[in-house]
Amino acid sequence: MPNDIPSSRRDTILARLAAGQPVRSGALAEEFGLSEDAIRRDLRSLAAEGLCRRVYGGALPVVAGATPMVERVGEDVQRKQALADAALRFIEPSSFVFVDNGSSNLAFVEKLPPYLNLGIATSSITIAAALQQRDDVDVLVVGGMIDRMVGGAVDGTALETIARLNIDLCVLGACAVSVAGGVSAYDPDDATFKRALVARSRRTIVLATNDKLGRHAPHRVCGVDVLAQIIVEHDADADLVRDLAEAGATIARAAPQAQP
Repeated sequence: MPNDIPSSRRDTILARLAAGQPVRSGALAEEFGLSEDAIRRDLRSLAAEGLCRRVYGGALPVVAGATPMVERVGEDVQRKQALADAALRFIEPSSFVFVDNGSSNLAFVEKLPPYLNLGIATSSITIAAALQQRDDVDVLVVGGMIDRMVGGAVDGTALETIARLNIDLCVLGACAVSVAGGVSAYDPDDATFKRALVARSRRTIVLATNDKLGRHAPHRVCGVDVLAQIIVEHDADADLVRDLAEAGATIARAAPQAQP
């Protein structure tokens, strides 16, 4: 439990996280004269309080604006389904598609019709689970250590697999999309993984809900002009969309979602 952590050790760890510094289990164990198991228990307790993000070997600060994948799945479902419907027209039959982590991308795979004869790769456990019952799609699951915030694997093991793929279409997840910041992500490993996806893909598209437009995240993935399409909601801010188009982005608007 969180109260089991001595206050001095807890305060030291939290102060470093508050300063934006990652903490490592091994270094903390040596500093405090403890086993790494004891430090890992501390970090698990802090993560349970929402005070840090557990990663392999330690913990990272919680970044403002980042939300775990499991929470995002149930948000704005109809809006994400409308984006998914709009994205379907950019799929070529019999192509190899990589579907990146993201709740809008989950809506995309749930909308896929059965006649496209696709091969789909993903590192998202949620997206892989959504595809496992379908016999019309060949699914490649990219393995590695699962990042619970991201919702899938984005580590070195996943990167090694990506380096060996020739991807026809990447449906890229995006934390933020803007002219100045391009497509960006909150997590540095996630951003590295996304850059590798863009480099290995013939075409890349992004499904962008309104809350992502005009925002900046710390880690840049690519410029908006690199993308084949940015698919926005039907009521996306006209000024933001115009600015993206003037910066070289190709924009497609989703249709208004049906009223319940």
